[in-house]
Amino acid sequence: MFFFRYIFFIVAAGAIVSSGFAPSGGGASGPTQSGSAGSGPTPYPLKYPAYFGNRVNLREDNPLTVEGVALGRYLFYEKRLSRNNTVSCSGCHQQARAFTDGRAFSLGFDGVQTRRNSMSLTNLLWVRQFFWDGRVGSLEEQAVVPLTDAHEMGQTLEGSADKLRGDARYRRLFAAAFGGDSEGGQGGKVVTGERIVKALAQFERTLISSDARYDRYIRGDYQLTASERRGLDLFFGSAGCGRCHGGPKIFNETYHNNGLDRVFKDSGRAMVTKMAYDRGRFRSVTLRNVELTAPYMHDGRFGSLPEVIDHYNEHVEASNTLSPSLRDTAQRPIRLGLTAVEKKDLLAFLHTLTDSTFITDPRFSEPKF
Repeated sequence: MFFFRYIFFIVAAGAIVSSGFAPSGGGASGPTQSGSAGSGPTPYPLKYPAYFGNRVNLREDNPLTVEGVALGRYLFYEKRLSRNNTVSCSGCHQQARAFTDGRAFSLGFDGVQTRRNSMSLTNLLWVRQFFWDGRVGSLEEQAVVPLTDAHEMGQTLEGSADKLRGDARYRRLFAAAFGGDSEGGQGGKVVTGERIVKALAQFERTLISSDARYDRYIRGDYQLTASERRGLDLFFGSAGCGRCHGGPKIFNETYHNNGLDRVFKDSGRAMVTKMAYDRGRFRSVTLRNVELTAPYMHDGRFGSLPEVIDHYNEHVEASNTLSPSLRDTAQRPIRLGLTAVEKKDLLAFLHTLTDSTFITDPRFSEPKF
């Protein structure tokens, strides 16, 4: 069994954190892709800004390795993981859209719409509760849901593994990432549903966005325009956006009823907690790359960022579970009342959160065998 230590190095003042996840002790490991006995997977060198913090969500039974991440990347784009071989994870999570799909509701393998809007996969390394309602606590658990959902990818994990066992390329990739003999008639032991899920989780943990203009501003490499600066002051100040989307990662892992409805078609977090107080509450997502992730909200009701700003400015609805940050002292909904210029300034700041490096990074694109 592996035991892992997490090693963090601060490189330059506040610049980069490099995380090595290396096995300690005498744990055994499988062969590398070359099949050399006694060697094992290579720890994956994560790099991210020190200001993102080290409260990452990792599992000891699934350390990040170069080989595991490479396998996960192939699987992320693999359509054979769906029942009729037409849908992959990348169908609902497209890199050019910051790993969303531009639809209010995604389409599964059978053309049936999903129940909620497809979420961005940005900076999942720091997320501890997944989906709009926070129903699972790890990427491994999260991956199982769309893979096996009757209308998303519609296939059992064993069914997916069985399809890939006949492909020698995948047998070699699985053996390199997790061990086993890819050529010794042990395909059933090398390629498994559990390993599919683990590899996908490893790849998704590497989807780190940290090179937007806002990041360059934090690092001192970019000077905000006057409009962007006013927008930043509004975001973290009087407009109160930072109360739900705060910090340098632009998200707080909390749940809010943000005044979309008086009567809820979707009860949100309450489906998990069974608490009336959580009706209409959904997870506050990161706003990084938000310019690219329309349509917005759990049901994709807003097609543009100006519509989102207009909602908070003029249309917050009262309800029993409206979040406290959106109520005044008399418990009435707070509507921002921004001027036209202030709206433009806020929009200008939101555009500084777009990371063109992230959406074109070849490490995250579809690989070729």
